[in-house]
Amino acid sequence: MRPTKIAADTSFLMRLHHFCRVRNAPTPLPDDPAGSQPHRREAGPHQVPAAPIPAETPTETPKKCSSSPKFPGKHSTFPGPQSKGDQPKHTQRRSPHDLGTQPIGRLLWWTCSQTTASVGVYGIYALTNAWFVARGVGESALAAVNLVAPLLLLLGAVSTTVGVGGASIVSRALGAGHPGRAGRAAGNSFVVFWGTVVLVTVGGLVFLEPLLRLVGTTDATMPFAKPYAAVIIGGAIFSTGFSALVRAEGRLFFSTMLWGIPVLVQMVLDPILIFGLNLGVVGAGLGTVGGQAVSACMAVWFFFIQKNRPYRVGWAQLRPHFPTIRQVLSIGAPSFLAGLGATLLTLVINTTLALAGAGVLAAYAVCARVQTFVTMPQTGITQGVQPIVSFNAGARLFERVQRARTLALRASFLYGALAAGVIAAGARPLVGLFLSSPEAVDQSAFALRIIALSFVFSGIGQLVSAYFQALGMPAPSYLISIGTLLVIKLPIVLAFGHWWGPTGIWWAIPAGEAASALAAMVLLGRKPLSSPPTSPALPTSLSLPTSPAPSANPTS
Repeated sequence: MRPTKIAADTSFLMRLHHFCRVRNAPTPLPDDPAGSQPHRREAGPHQVPAAPIPAETPTETPKKCSSSPKFPGKHSTFPGPQSKGDQPKHTQRRSPHDLGTQPIGRLLWWTCSQTTASVGVYGIYALTNAWFVARGVGESALAAVNLVAPLLLLLGAVSTTVGVGGASIVSRALGAGHPGRAGRAAGNSFVVFWGTVVLVTVGGLVFLEPLLRLVGTTDATMPFAKPYAAVIIGGAIFSTGFSALVRAEGRLFFSTMLWGIPVLVQMVLDPILIFGLNLGVVGAGLGTVGGQAVSACMAVWFFFIQKNRPYRVGWAQLRPHFPTIRQVLSIGAPSFLAGLGATLLTLVINTTLALAGAGVLAAYAVCARVQTFVTMPQTGITQGVQPIVSFNAGARLFERVQRARTLALRASFLYGALAAGVIAAGARPLVGLFLSSPEAVDQSAFALRIIALSFVFSGIGQLVSAYFQALGMPAPSYLISIGTLLVIKLPIVLAFGHWWGPTGIWWAIPAGEAASALAAMVLLGRKPLSSPPTSPALPTSLSLPTSPAPSANPTS
């Protein structure tokens, strides 16, 4: 090669190397003059900024180009195109539905369809479990199982608290390029949940009968409620598979499996234990705990054994880090208060209806199961939008955050209106699947037609609350979760129930949901999220590095 040609090639490589270093060098933040944090956009004067991610010791630094001008290859750090065989192992499973790059409409459809499928199968189990108990044991047993619902809601509130709080930090940390912080948030979420559940299990078993009396259990329902509650509380350690943390890194297919496989196990165990072994309500409880144990084992494999993930959870991540725990609980506390509020609201409804007899309680038990099933897609929409909001907020892509919020609210409202019409039209044949007494069927069908009106509004409040949690802003979520309960729902239930008895309770449910949805939208309007200010562009490679491609094949 001639000397002039060598000089030209060398000049080209030097310019290419300089471009690589400038493109990947982090922009120093005001409180980070050394430039140790990744490039971020600052929130404008009219934006709602995401909460900061807990800081950690500087064990991770942004990847920069190599000091030597290598061409793309197996060991090159140059960000050019590589063949699939030359890519690092963890990047070969990248999902096409990347949280930071895919069109929001398509991405929201994918995430919400997965989360809706996840919670939907649980809704199916709630219906089948009620059918097995009603047909295999009796309507009094079904009323007793429903009386234990407040205790189940309390356990669910604990798991949701650490799940939502941890997931918000995990998604934002991954969006900002800090997998170490994501791993620590997940590990500390496990520690908080396990420690709390041990205390709840011991206390619940010791004070089981007083707790059941508190939730409205009578002498007629105590023989069924006590053994069922003992089994459920005894297996509380298995009561979550941490699906929110799985969704936080974009692994939606596995999150769906965390719900689907355990529910299939439960649906297989229930008839065997209730009818085949004649275990009654104990069999129903064992079926529930058995499915939960499968979910817990799947979660242990995912977080502690699987290798191809953006972060790992080991002993170091399980070590309590109190700033992280504080933020997990702060962000997740609105979910706990919402669960606690649902527990208290169910308690008030049950104790009010118990005065009218076990038949009315059984009628409400069927309505509650149908309501759980029908509103599952709204829960799926709420869960599906959270990782999108958190990840894009962490990456400062606020236009995508606003678009996701708008589409989710629209979908939740339209679905609720459609579901309300369908359920109201088919109320009587639906409740006839569970109840045999004509009086109970009439009472339950009448109640279900009224309660169906609440479906139009039931997804709005929870979605707005989850939206603020995903941004790391717990204060507005507090107002929605506990404020609407104390100021709106409970007073309406108490007043309507006092004035009109069971019929008043039926009307209080949709009235409370409508008023709560209106309050949530007013609060959302007072905290707008406008377009981001003009600032240097972020790198486009915002996809999660190890999200698998969605597939209908369970083996993928």
